[in-house]
Amino acid sequence: MSESVKINHDAVLRAQVALLGSEKPSVAQRVAAYRVLVQVSPLAYLPLLAVALGKYARREFSDRPDIALTLLAESVDAARRMYALEPARSALLVGSLREYRGQLARTGRQSAIRAVDEEIARVAG
Repeated sequence: MSESVKINHDAVLRAQVALLGSEKPSVAQRVAAYRVLVQVSPLAYLPLLAVALGKYARREFSDRPDIALTLLAESVDAARRMYALEPARSALLVGSLREYRGQLARTGRQSAIRAVDEEIARVAG
């Protein structure tokens, strides 16, 4: 079975309409749309998803640290999945990792910080 069979084309159309509507979509709406569209066009939407997830975590879930941490982990995952030769990949991945690291520190997950620091050094170095 091909990947295109698994894609919900109605969801893709709704996501496109949400992004192209006359009103600017909220960050939550953008995240939802990018999550759908990344299935169809990962090269175009993974960077947008990574950035939107970071904003969503900061703006909407600063008072819910575990949710923010999950969203930032998803942001890191999206940045990691970007095409390796994409010029902005390293900067975006390091930015996502730094946000994730900060949230790890705020939630007291010190044991995970070292691995994030090592990845930042590898990517930035």
